[in-house]
Amino acid sequence: MRMNRLYLTAALAGLALLAGCQKQDEQAAPAAFPPSAVAVVTTKAEALPITNELPGRITATRIAEVRPRVSGIVVDRVFEQGSIVKEGDVLYKIDPAPFQVQVDSAEATLARAKAVQLQARQAAERQTQLRKSGAAALQQYDDAIAQLAQADADVAVADAGLATARLNLQYASVTAPISGRIGRALITEGALVSANGQENLATIQQLDPVYADFTQSATDLIRLRKAMREGKLMTARDEASVQLMLDDGTLYDHKGKLLFSEAAVDATTGQVTLRGEFPNPDGNLLPGMYVRVQIQQGVEENAIAVPQQSVQRTSGGQSQVYVVNAENKVEFRNITLGRTAGNRWIVTDGLKPDEKVIVEGFQKIGPGAEVVPSEWNPDAKPAADAAKAEPAKAEAGKGETAPAEGEKPAAEQK
Repeated sequence: MRMNRLYLTAALAGLALLAGCQKQDEQAAPAAFPPSAVAVVTTKAEALPITNELPGRITATRIAEVRPRVSGIVVDRVFEQGSIVKEGDVLYKIDPAPFQVQVDSAEATLARAKAVQLQARQAAERQTQLRKSGAAALQQYDDAIAQLAQADADVAVADAGLATARLNLQYASVTAPISGRIGRALITEGALVSANGQENLATIQQLDPVYADFTQSATDLIRLRKAMREGKLMTARDEASVQLMLDDGTLYDHKGKLLFSEAAVDATTGQVTLRGEFPNPDGNLLPGMYVRVQIQQGVEENAIAVPQQSVQRTSGGQSQVYVVNAENKVEFRNITLGRTAGNRWIVTDGLKPDEKVIVEGFQKIGPGAEVVPSEWNPDAKPAADAAKAEPAKAEAGKGETAPAEGEKPAAEQK
């Protein structure tokens, strides 16, 4: 009996020891994690437009300073400051009384000259008849013809004087030289203005359409033209099309057209000035406004672009991406970046077409790690946002109590 107890005790101790060893083995060899899921984009060669973003300023297409053409006292300001005026609209009125007096005097002078002309013409006609009959002396005939010519000249002078007087009377009403938006009034009623003075009564600017003057480095412009000549770039079909970006980062609603580029380089800045024309029906573009002009100056063939968020940088500034190879394993790839195209980097070296570049899922991967790739959807909600939404959804569900037995759910009761 005693021997049976000893055997039983030894058996139980052996089982306990075996269980402990098995537990240690399980702790020493943990289970392997499954491959991480990552979102990738497959690179491809494509033709990408070369769009440069250049700084510029808005200027009016036409600017006219309103100036007096006769001297006098301003008696009335007709226009409303900041309003739209049409060409020929009366803006100021200068006292017309002195000019009306000049018109009356010129009319009287013309009437007197015409009376003298009539008298000279009648005398010349009589001398002509007497000359034909041989009853008039040659000297009298010549004098009559000369007096008639002098009378005709006096009438012409008087007629020109009347036209000048009437023109000055017309100029007493200062009109708009162009159509556009007029600024503030620079003089008030009662001011003395002079036709030979330097005073500016107001300024009118034509704001539909408007110009955008922007600058580009002469070096960049030469490099682009050289690349086109060498066949590295295609000429853009829409080369003359330009787009405005406002100071707040939004795109202007209307596209414009490129008018010209300067034939000379600014010696102080090394920049070339270009000018675009943009419609401005709503008056949102004002002279002096700072803008950025997007201009398409060519198309790069066989370009490879990756999303900006897929690019990693080392402490030394080297650009890298994670690439999924044919065995679905991760490897680092050093790349060289060029310009940006929207929210993508153009890769000039380090990537080839049909390679899978990781865009999302960097947290649990490293070189050599096995992954499960899937095509990246830029419109999908990021996984971190989805994870935050789940607890909120569960918390909202806690507030709803389960219906009692035989009771309908709240949704059915409604």
